[in-house]
Amino acid sequence: MIVSDRLIVLHGTKTGEKSLVLHCLSQNWGRRSFLVSLGGKTPASLFLPLSLLEAEVVENPRSALWRLRNISAGAPLNGIRNSPAKNVISLFLSEVLFRVVRDGTGDAELYDWCARNVLTLDSLEGQFANFHLRFLLDFCAILGFGVSRESIAPFAGAQLGHINALLEADTAASLLLPLRGEDRSAIAEAFLQYLSYHAECSIEVKSLAVLREIF
Repeated sequence: MIVSDRLIVLHGTKTGEKSLVLHCLSQNWGRRSFLVSLGGKTPASLFLPLSLLEAEVVENPRSALWRLRNISAGAPLNGIRNSPAKNVISLFLSEVLFRVVRDGTGDAELYDWCARNVLTLDSLEGQFANFHLRFLLDFCAILGFGVSRESIAPFAGAQLGHINALLEADTAASLLLPLRGEDRSAIAEAFLQYLSYHAECSIEVKSLAVLREIF
C-alpha cells in the first residue's frame, strides 16, 4: 500500500553509504521512522533538522520500517538554512521533539502545530532569540502539561519572574522580552526539567550547549 504523507525531520541515522533511517513526525502516523535511499534525486541535504517533506510511504506488512520514495521539500526554508542562529534553534527544537515525542505517538494536530512553528521561525526577521522558549512553553500545552506560575515554580529557581513574564505575554511580545543569554539558557533548562517530570522520561538535549553559545 502506498500513501502520500507530510513529514517533519527530527533525526537521521545512517545505515550504509546510500541508506538512512529517518526519524520523523508524520502527519498520518505521528512519530515514526522510515527507510530512505540516498543519491540521485534524494540528496542528504533534504534531511536537515526540521525539514518539511512530502513523500510517498510504501507500507510493508512484514516490517515496521516502511520506506519513503518520491521525496521532495515541502518548503525551501531558506530563512532557516541561511541563518546560522536559526539553524542552531532548529537543531535544538528537532532534538527536543526527538527526545520527547515517543514512537507511535502524536497526531495531525501536533504535526500541524510543529509545521506552523517551523514556517514561523523561517519567516521571522529581527528578534527571534526567544523563539525556542516560546516553542517550549506552547509545546508543554500541546502535550497537555500546560505551564502556570504555580506548576513551574519548583523548576524555575531564580527565573520565575522571567518565566511569569513569558506566561503573561502573547507570542509576539514574548519574542521581544529582554533576556540575557544565561537567563535564556536557565529558562530552557527549567522547561526541559518540567517536560521530563510530566512526560516521565529523562530528556537530555545536547544541542542546548550550542544554543547557549549563540544566544
